This record gives sequence, structure tokens and C-alpha cells, in this order.
Amino acid sequence: MTAAQPQSCFTATVVVCAYLDERWPLLNRCIRSLFEQTVLPDEIIVCVDHNPGLFALARLHFAGSVRPSVRVVENRYRGRLGSARTTAAEIARGDICVFLDDDAYAEPRWLELMLAPYSQPSVVAVGGAPLPEYSRPRPQWLPFEFDWVFGCAYVGLPTTRQPTRRLIGAAMSVRRDALNEIGGFHSDNHDDMDMCHRLATRWPQKVILFEPAATVHHFVPPERLTWRYFWRRCFFVNRGKAHAHRQLDSDGNLAADRAFVMSTIRSAAVREGPRAVRGDIGAALRLFAVIVGIVLAALGYAVGRYERSAPFAKISTRRRA
Repeated sequence: MTAAQPQSCFTATVVVCAYLDERWPLLNRCIRSLFEQTVLPDEIIVCVDHNPGLFALARLHFAGSVRPSVRVVENRYRGRLGSARTTAAEIARGDICVFLDDDAYAEPRWLELMLAPYSQPSVVAVGGAPLPEYSRPRPQWLPFEFDWVFGCAYVGLPTTRQPTRRLIGAAMSVRRDALNEIGGFHSDNHDDMDMCHRLATRWPQKVILFEPAATVHHFVPPERLTWRYFWRRCFFVNRGKAHAHRQLDSDGNLAADRAFVMSTIRSAAVREGPRAVRGDIGAALRLFAVIVGIVLAALGYAVGRYERSAPFAKISTRRRA
């Protein structure tokens, strides 16, 4: 006799957004991992973002998929990732909308662990931990506190299930009715931050949880392991965050960012400082990169605040056509 498969009292729609032809093998690997879950999703929605050729290929390839079914749809709106996720969420049938990046694949218990906390009515959203899958050896200068630059869990996040202010978009979930009530995603580049801020403002008594045991493997291409990519992400992500905060109005705050800065400084100083003193070049380089990254992030946010307050500033609007 085989052991009974774990069950969930919630139905789940897993949403995978895709837009690049060259990620086709990664997308297929992603979908295969969803068919290997200990708790199967009730449906999978692949939302293709403004790429008719990829849409036609995916629709043909996944036609006839059952248990779970795979629906392939096109992004209805002008934007990119945030609007593609909103497109899928609007047609999802599951109680819980679960989002997985097309260049990531899930461990077998990922969905089971993501859904389990929803047995508590106070839980409105749950996020997992994307772990980096490197396409080439990790540079020794790259600080582990900055793995967020390529969408992965980073040093400083909780190591046990804990409430959090913000989830990582590559592997996150939310109650579908709550997501619909806040109007879906209002940002393309900061959709995870946007969603979490709006949920916390709408339901301050509700809990957003980080579940580090719910792991996926997020592919990191060679171009994301360069100094150029690192400094640009530190600057431009935070520049864009200032614009996103304008759209959030009263829902936006920097509490999570301040906590990240303090945690990063402490952990880097404790871990890398003594090693650097003993002559470890890699530790010294990582410590230097932490300082540069924090300075660039602050500078990027300051530039974004100036731009958003200038009379000539143009802020992207809601992505509806």
C-alpha cells in the first residue's frame, strides 16, 4: 500500500507568467515540477506576456493537460509582469492564487507548505524561499545579503515561518478574494511589494507569512552575476520603488527597507568583518559590495523621490487597456 497523498482544504490556482522565447525549456521544467507536487494544484494558468508566437506554442504544447489542467492565456493589459498576474488572477478558480516564476522550479512539497498556513483565517498571504540556481560559479565579491537582486531569498530573512512585511514575487501566494478586493497588482516592477503594502493597509489585523521551507530553485543567468548588473539593480530598483510608493500613497512605507539595511549591516559586519581582518580577500570584497549596494540603493531612492515630486514627472499609470 502507498501512503495517502496530503490534501488541502483549499483549492489552488498556480499562475506562471512567461514572455521570452529563450526561456521555453525553463518554462517546461517549471510546469513539470507542478505536476510532481505532493499536493497538486487544481489548475495551472500560463499567462503569456505580449508574445504571440510563444502563446501559440504554449497553447499547443499544453493542450489536453489534465490533473491539473493547464490553461494558456494572453496578458490582457498594457503592462508586463504585474498586469500578466492580474490577468490570470481575474480568471482563476482557486481559493488561493499561487505565483511561480517561469525560470524557477518547485520542490515537491512547495505547494503543500504554501497552502498549510491558510488554515488560520488570519493569514492573507504566504511566500516561499526562491534559492539561486547559478548558471556559472557565484562571484566571490557578491554579498549573500543581496541575493534579492536576482529575485532570491537572502541572508537576513527568517529561517523559520514568521510574519513578514514583504514577499518575494518568484514564489508567493495570496487569497484570491483578497487580491481581487485590492484591485489586483498596481505595479509591474514592484508587484510583490505593491500587493503586500495594500494587503497590510486594507487588513492590518491580517498576517503575511514567510515560509522558508517552501523552496523553489530560481535560475540565475550569467548576466545577473556581474558587477554591472549588481550596481544597476541596487540603484534602479530603488529608484523605481520611489515611483511605486507614489502610486501606493498612504499604503507605502519604508519600514521593511530600514529593517533590511540594519540587518544587512549587522550580518555583514559579524560574518565578513573578522574574515577580512584575517586577510580573506573575498570577505573584504563582499563587505565593500554591501556598502556600495546600500549607498546606491539610498541614492536611487532619493533620485526617484526627486523625480516623482518634480512638476515634469511622469509616473506610469494602471495598466488597463
